[in-house]
Amino acid sequence: MHWLPVVYRDHILAPGKQPLFLLFLGFILTFLVIRLSVRMIRAGVSWWPGNVSRGGLHIHHVVFGVTLMTVAGVASFAPFSSALLWRSVSAAAFGVGAALVLDEFALILHLDDVYWTEEGRRSVDAVFLGVALMGLLVLGAAPFGVDDIAPEQRAGRWDITLTVLFNALLVTITLAKGKVWTGLIGILAPAVALAGAVRLARPSSPWARRFYRLGSRKLRRAVRRESRWHGRGTSARHWLADGVAGKPHLSRADSKPDPEPVDSRRDL
Repeated sequence: MHWLPVVYRDHILAPGKQPLFLLFLGFILTFLVIRLSVRMIRAGVSWWPGNVSRGGLHIHHVVFGVTLMTVAGVASFAPFSSALLWRSVSAAAFGVGAALVLDEFALILHLDDVYWTEEGRRSVDAVFLGVALMGLLVLGAAPFGVDDIAPEQRAGRWDITLTVLFNALLVTITLAKGKVWTGLIGILAPAVALAGAVRLARPSSPWARRFYRLGSRKLRRAVRRESRWHGRGTSARHWLADGVAGKPHLSRADSKPDPEPVDSRRDL
């Protein structure tokens, strides 16, 4: 393993990626730890620390995530934040906070405790998407393919502008075709956005509703592709998410606490 310090120095430290790498590492490790924790709590393991409560109020870990992200974000603008050590610490703390927040993304989206319901899968999807985007940044991808322009051409503003606008158009078309994952990843990998833009739209997407006539050949192909490939992709994604994060076991109604009894004498 003597090659590890050399690889880290040449590919992480030298290009100035250490803060980003630590943010990425903190994000992944925190997500795995917090999912292990909630699964242990759900299993009723007696020796594992339980939920954090205060006066009967369950404090979700998104609260700690927002606090940590705020502190780390503000600290990154401090006058002393230009030092590599401080930038690295702030980035790692921000990654930890971001993982805590995205792990309860569905709770924020629905304003309801849907953690162990089908709706809660959106939290895992958000985390997986975050890992993919951060990973591409660590590998050196730049938004909208700016790095694909030759260094001798970067002095021309039009070259950069046209490249960014073209790749942004591909991303927009891909998103309009209902391919959210492909479109967002395409921001950092234009070839992915190009593939999404030229392929058929999903039948329920805005693009299909606008350009695919009812009963048209394109719409029939889109429906067949949806039932054949998207179903398999969703099943595979759910299988992976359930293995990493745990399988939902509650319905939306079961996740809500019973309402408190109303005292009819309260207004007397």
